[in-house]
Amino acid sequence: MSLERVFEASRTLRQLRSEPLGALLEDFCNWLLEQGFARNLIRRHLANVGHLNRWLCEKGWKCTTDGLSRRDVEGFWEAYPSRCRNRGPLEDHLQQVRCSIRRFVEYLRQKGLFDPLPVSPVYQPLLNSYLAWMREHRHAAEATLVSRRHNVKRFLESLGTVATPEGLSRLTAEDVESFFLDCASTMGYSARHSMQSALRTFLRFCFHEGYVPQGLDHAVPRLRTYKLSRVPHGLSEAQAQAVMESVDRDTDVGRRDYAILTMLHTYGVRGGQVRALQLNDIRWPQDQILFRATKGGKDSLLPLTTHVGETLLDYLQNARPRSAFPEVFLICRAPYRPMAGSGTLSSIVAKYIRRAGIEAASKGSHNFRHALATRMVADGHPFKAVADVLGHRHLSTTFIYTKVDFHALSQVALEWPQEDAS
Repeated sequence: MSLERVFEASRTLRQLRSEPLGALLEDFCNWLLEQGFARNLIRRHLANVGHLNRWLCEKGWKCTTDGLSRRDVEGFWEAYPSRCRNRGPLEDHLQQVRCSIRRFVEYLRQKGLFDPLPVSPVYQPLLNSYLAWMREHRHAAEATLVSRRHNVKRFLESLGTVATPEGLSRLTAEDVESFFLDCASTMGYSARHSMQSALRTFLRFCFHEGYVPQGLDHAVPRLRTYKLSRVPHGLSEAQAQAVMESVDRDTDVGRRDYAILTMLHTYGVRGGQVRALQLNDIRWPQDQILFRATKGGKDSLLPLTTHVGETLLDYLQNARPRSAFPEVFLICRAPYRPMAGSGTLSSIVAKYIRRAGIEAASKGSHNFRHALATRMVADGHPFKAVADVLGHRHLSTTFIYTKVDFHALSQVALEWPQEDAS
């Protein structure tokens, strides 16, 4: 039995097997073990869910084939804070119980035993119609739809109850302009450009459907930007080495992070390509590694260097958790799963840049990408070769690195006029 693998005291086992959740807690314990949770953490989760079990018992709740509902969980949280008896700060205890209840609900969802009673936001039908219009009339790619959904959702949330087909009739150009300028003040160039495109296509959709009396897409301000106006900032070779040397490779986390940093330094790939890398993308017999395209670029099939191969083997053999996920890099705490979102990998890179004592304008994975491109340009590699390694589909994307080709720039520099001594 699963509970006997974690608990020894007969009294505790009787309490956990008591109605109404006893049968579920036995299976929940087995689920936690399969997910790779440590036994002391399993004991804590089960003890905390036991509070919910006792409360449901007092309320006369009977375990049904439908399982729990959101209403059951909300009722527990309304009652529990005033009745719990714990040692230590109350908020710390409640936070631990919330974490355990979330794990239990996650387990119930996977088993089809949790009814979340979802409450759809007021703007959801409008957002769904817009995304369907983008698919049908603009033939938008899924990656584009993800970006559009995120930005338009942010705009609709700012409108509140107005975010309905009927409410949009009161939308004004001033509302659109004010929202965009507020957002733009906290955004970088790429995020600002993405928001511009999303708002304009959404407002065109609204005009097409008759939700707004006039076209408001021109109300989105055009903030002046200049192509290739910035200089790429990357780590120097010495800085990159210092960052990698700051990793403690005696731990599972360190082995994973060192493999990630080595890959970023060697290939200059995007963080998303590292997160998406799968086990079958490492072609050991051919000494090759495949990075799938992102952001409309090209797939990159590159040589698997000895150093990268050794760091990957060290991680795969000694640190990677056992998992059915095909992705190479997983989080190091149960439940083991791939890294979700770009923020996870960016925070890893930023941690080691700070640990190395390096001051950088940005501390994401692009520091290594810019560094590789800068090294290749400085070594005299043609821009076509740089574009191929970086996975750029168009050579114009690589032209930003002409600004760090100091040898070529010196050839076109004008001589400084000498002052006439007379």
